[in-house]
Amino acid sequence: MKIAIASGKGGTGKTTVAVNLALAMGNAQLLDCDVEEPNCNLFLGFELEKYEDVTITIPELDPQKCTLCGRCVDFCQYNAVAKLPESIMFFPKLCHGCGGCALVCPEDAIMEKKRPIGRLEKGIDDRFNIELLQGTLDIGEPMASPVIKQLQTYIDQSTVAIIDSPPGTACPVIASVADMDFCLLVTEPTPFGLNDLSLAVEVIRQLDIPFGVVINRHGTGDGRVEEYCKKEKIPILMKIPYDREIAVLYSKGIPFVQEMPEWKENFRELCRNIHKFISYREVF
Repeated sequence: MKIAIASGKGGTGKTTVAVNLALAMGNAQLLDCDVEEPNCNLFLGFELEKYEDVTITIPELDPQKCTLCGRCVDFCQYNAVAKLPESIMFFPKLCHGCGGCALVCPEDAIMEKKRPIGRLEKGIDDRFNIELLQGTLDIGEPMASPVIKQLQTYIDQSTVAIIDSPPGTACPVIASVADMDFCLLVTEPTPFGLNDLSLAVEVIRQLDIPFGVVINRHGTGDGRVEEYCKKEKIPILMKIPYDREIAVLYSKGIPFVQEMPEWKENFRELCRNIHKFISYREVF
């Protein structure tokens, strides 16, 4: 079972939900797909080991063969190739690695090479009975999706995989949640929370993924998020209160299921309810 934890905006508590759910379940994978700023391990403290570089394929031009026909420039939709009066200029960070420029070159003047853009790391700690997989995008790199997709190739289909996706609704989020069995949208009961939740709901519905909502810091703000969920027939699967003890534990980097055992059962019940949603969808 693959569960994505997402949110329309940052700071709603997405990582908090992902980490506490993984710890409550045990025997699970936790994949930190927020590759521009992975932070699940701030709450776990695992010893992470690098196990793989992430690369994309980019073109390399042989100027001796190039006739400046410009077909590669016409083909590239990302403006990664430009034609100058006496040469072809290439912008590697704009390249999406599709390989199309090499295919359309009539002189076979374009070859392909690998360019590293990030890395994958892994950590296992017997105290928690979970496996943490983390992707990290190199500083200055603009494309997070290749790192996310490569990280997800290591999902273990035989266990529960919990994916901490990036915030927002852009391409990295879609790469994180597109192939999931269920998506938990974490929000907060504020006007900003409601606005960004509604944007995230539109994306998840377009992807045709079953989903539900977790309201974090419940008891602050107003009731418009709950009214919206009721109107849109979106199940609210958990409400995490605006609680001093939870906040203090968070500030110390301690997942609150470790110190508040009643919440461990609450998260397990959350996972059971998600499984029911998935099973119901498969039947109907």
